[in-house]
Amino acid sequence: MPILAQESCLFPETLLTGLPSEMPGCQWWVLYTKARQEKAIARDLSAYEVPFYLPIVRKTAMCRDRKVTSHVPLFPGYVFLFGSEDQRVQALTTNRISRVLPVYDPERLERDLQQIWQLIATKVPLTVEARLEPGERVRVRYGPFEGLEGVVLRRQGETRLLVTVDFLQRGASVEIDDFMLEPID
Repeated sequence: MPILAQESCLFPETLLTGLPSEMPGCQWWVLYTKARQEKAIARDLSAYEVPFYLPIVRKTAMCRDRKVTSHVPLFPGYVFLFGSEDQRVQALTTNRISRVLPVYDPERLERDLQQIWQLIATKVPLTVEARLEPGERVRVRYGPFEGLEGVVLRRQGETRLLVTVDFLQRGASVEIDDFMLEPID
């Protein structure tokens, strides 16, 4: 059985590299989808040319003694839409959305999504983290994660950098060496 290629998870491709918050009449919305509808809503939004971001990561699992690699949402049930009120209503017509959550701090959400996007782009294994606990805030000084900001976690003797989307109270962590980090005042 062939494995499907990764679908587009960002439309337009420059959504997280430009300055979308300056686009008139547009704002961030968080779509909470019906069960297992994240990729379908992403395909629909792409067809409607509605800007969105669906963080996707590779997942490898064993199935009948074979390694199977798939592409799954980092935050199951959530798709981030950047559009006008009309585009939000258009997304609702897909009948794949359970509810739409308003974003009260769009600059922070945008920054968090840019960091998650950058973290996924490095293609290192990520661990999904939920219900975050407060910890020491740090910035990565150099390496592939240079400039990322997050929280230090210590788990089973390893140091991890936790990058969060505070709006969802979820994030992803990656193993990192202590010497690459500097505290943020």
